[in-house]
Amino acid sequence: MTTTIFDMSEDTDIAWCPGCGNFGILRIVKTALTELNIKPEELVMVSGIGQAAKTPHYLRANIFNGLHGRAIAAALAIKAVNPNLTVIVESGDGCSFGEGGNHFIHNILRNPNITHLAHDNMVYGLTKGQASPTSQYGFITPVQVQGVTNEPFNPVALAIALDAAFVARVFMGDQEKMKQIIKAAINHKGYSFVDILQPCVSFNKINSWKWFKENTYYLEESYNPNNKVEAFKRSLEKEKIPLGIFYTTTKLTFEENLPAYRVNKDPLYKRDVNLDKLRNLLDSKRN
Repeated sequence: MTTTIFDMSEDTDIAWCPGCGNFGILRIVKTALTELNIKPEELVMVSGIGQAAKTPHYLRANIFNGLHGRAIAAALAIKAVNPNLTVIVESGDGCSFGEGGNHFIHNILRNPNITHLAHDNMVYGLTKGQASPTSQYGFITPVQVQGVTNEPFNPVALAIALDAAFVARVFMGDQEKMKQIIKAAINHKGYSFVDILQPCVSFNKINSWKWFKENTYYLEESYNPNNKVEAFKRSLEKEKIPLGIFYTTTKLTFEENLPAYRVNKDPLYKRDVNLDKLRNLLDSKRN
């Protein structure tokens, strides 16, 4: 196994089921970060709650573990305070699109320069197998005993519709392709979203390794990711699930639009606080 500067000690207790796709995702992310020459001290991994959200605990970097569904909000704040950091959100399909659905929507619109890696196994793994927003129609669980009646949430289509800066989908079983796309996402300026299809070997016996291999395909090499209409159209395909980089665009980021950075480019955390001005402001609001 390749060693990286992000590896933890060998005796780190990793609390995932044997065969879980998160092991492969963790390995690929560490390799991608190493190949991009990102230093652990310049990286912040942000997560919420869930099996996917444990990922930052298992690599050597700064981490912020927030509330369920609130990882993107924390990542936005971290990036605003120090735009020089590489900020990556790792969260599952429940945390990202269920509890965190509103944050997903509005931070695409804000366009912070962060990368959002969504571990998408189409089930709630931490809480023992309830349907998630991306569970397939008819999927039977201990809670949805007659099968899921919702159409599955399509995060790729939504991200494209909202004009996210970078939108991709990968299958973690193809590790080399996934690594290259994650590197491209981290390098792209703006809100970069990668939907990572992965199996949950314990609670989703339908969408298995074999199922993903048989029901996915890659966008052709001639595909143009700058065509938003075509990207949206391809994101709606259901017979087989397309993989690859669907859409990319360039625009000002959240940080670039902040008045605090229009003149002074120093990160907020390096600036002195004028306590007299702050007291006067608070006093004026009291009066």
